[in-house]
Amino acid sequence: MEYMPQMPDHHRHHSPHVPVPGPGCEKLTWEPLGPGGMKARVRDYTCDCQPTYYELCQSGGQHFIRRTRRIGDEVVVDECARGRHTKTIVIWGKLLAAMVA
Repeated sequence: MEYMPQMPDHHRHHSPHVPVPGPGCEKLTWEPLGPGGMKARVRDYTCDCQPTYYELCQSGGQHFIRRTRRIGDEVVVDECARGRHTKTIVIWGKLLAAMVA
């Protein structure tokens, strides 16, 4: 049987949080959702306990990052990095490492 370390209770049901990007990080271009943007397959995601959270999505053979922001009573959803998986997954990794915003 394989040993699985136990996570503390306060981390058990959370996905990753995106760290605050540092000064000089690359700025992503966010655009309104494209075709199929809301009906996409979510491949990975960050914790939605924050006002802004992200999803790595796939739709119609394309990959993209969907951003959801809760601003007061409004919910704003946009996307970036739509295209091939290899390009989008690199940007996803940079987002999780706070190298882009």
